[in-house]
Amino acid sequence: MSQPGIDLTTSLGYLLKEASSALRASMEAALRPLGMTITHYSCLELLAQRPGLSNSELARGAFVTRQSMNVLLQALERDGYVTRPAEARVGKVLPAQLTPLGRSSLSTASTAVREVENRMLAGMTHDEQKAAFKALRSMIHSLGYDALDGTHENQ
Repeated sequence: MSQPGIDLTTSLGYLLKEASSALRASMEAALRPLGMTITHYSCLELLAQRPGLSNSELARGAFVTRQSMNVLLQALERDGYVTRPAEARVGKVLPAQLTPLGRSSLSTASTAVREVENRMLAGMTHDEQKAAFKALRSMIHSLGYDALDGTHENQ
């Protein structure tokens, strides 16, 4: 006896993935003219909100591997968007900080990303947006996931 498959037309998980893909494509299109990728933007945004995050913390927050984040941080440092100490004060952590160029680039990118998000939410009332935010937070919590912490409680 075969198990029935998931009906993609009624699967909330599939719809979330489709929404995520549409958001990613729109953000990539908005950031491309600025010479940025989503990971580049995410890294700058994370550093602006939480200065001094480690490579591992940035990788978790941007949903990439530590190796990918390390390559990105090296490029961002080379291009003048971030600075990192030459030596770790404690352990191996080299906390990154935004430079004035990094802050300026982030400001421009944040405007572009905000426009994408506004387009995405344009068909929803304020109450619908609040309900969607609450529902998504609940789903994340129910799955026990915290991106910045890198934890999965329910595994």
